[in-house]
Amino acid sequence: MTSDIQKRVWEHKNKVIKGFSYKYNLDKLVYVEHSDDIETAIHREKRLKKYTREAKINLIEQNNPNWNDLWVEINGAYEHAV
Repeated sequence: MTSDIQKRVWEHKNKVIKGFSYKYNLDKLVYVEHSDDIETAIHREKRLKKYTREAKINLIEQNNPNWNDLWVEINGAYEHAV
């Protein structure tokens, strides 16, 4: 969960955060959800973290079947908004 997705994805892509994505060399954004309510977002993230790997893959493939890096789309939207 983040309030600044550009910064957060940049941190992951540049291996700044030494967590799960760093450990497994993950740097592609393939799934994202938006929420206007922080409590809802926190609750949703906690629920997603409890999903099985298969359930997470199904969720990604329902929304992004080609596993495209959504960073390109998100970053472009932010660049045009500035």
